[in-house]
Amino acid sequence: MLLARALRAAAALRPPLRHPPRRLLLLSASSSARALLPPPAAAPPLARSLWQLGGGWRTALLRPRRGSAGGVSCGCGGLHTEGDKAFAQFLTDEIKEEKKIQKHKALPKVSGGWELEVHGTEAKLVRKIAGERVTVTFNINNSIPPSDEEETQEEQKPDEQEPDLTSTPNFVVEVVKDDTKQTLVLDCHYPEDEVGHEGEEESDIFTIREVSFQPTGESDWKDTNYTLNTDSLDWALYDHLMDFLADRGVDNTFADELIELSTALEHQEYIKFLEDLKSFVKCQ
Repeated sequence: MLLARALRAAAALRPPLRHPPRRLLLLSASSSARALLPPPAAAPPLARSLWQLGGGWRTALLRPRRGSAGGVSCGCGGLHTEGDKAFAQFLTDEIKEEKKIQKHKALPKVSGGWELEVHGTEAKLVRKIAGERVTVTFNINNSIPPSDEEETQEEQKPDEQEPDLTSTPNFVVEVVKDDTKQTLVLDCHYPEDEVGHEGEEESDIFTIREVSFQPTGESDWKDTNYTLNTDSLDWALYDHLMDFLADRGVDNTFADELIELSTALEHQEYIKFLEDLKSFVKCQ
């Protein structure tokens, strides 16, 4: 008991520590270092808010603002402006006018036993005769020749209506004989100076431009096969080629009916294009 009291008394009489504990020294040193360093640059508020808000803000920034530029929304998420509304109304009126002047509601038939197959803008006429298969293929795209506006205005009288558009597509004739591995291919077209000329029975309204042989049954033709260009061809040989086609039903009568069919198909596809364009603009 006496020893314990003596120790407590001695501890009470010990002088205070001259240095603070190690932990206090470390804290005070770090505080002093921070005081000497320049304050950190503040993060831009926009970037910070984007990171805090996450994907919601980014999605809102990418999404078009409804009602901007005079636009309205129909719920499809697409942009609709007053210009779109006027465009759709114009297309509605244009479709009505085109349907009024449409000559053929159904595609006309070609005489001579030709069977018609249509795939979009491409049409195919097929005829079988005496062990041969004759196929005529054409596409209506870019088949209306450009008109000279100046000449049209000079020739047209004030009371006359605008001339009808005529489709004159290039067409390919393929002749296949039974039990043969080759197809005779004749590339034909309508010369501009021959189309629309009446009273010239001896003149052909179409011409043969190229002739070649291609493998039967293959969709891709080989460029390595010889192709005969008729520009420098002997006229006697050319006349025999034209007679060869006429004997198989490809003559001036066929060419006239092909123009009528192609014009009707082109007009039909044009109206369908206008209807699709109207639906696209209106987002239907």
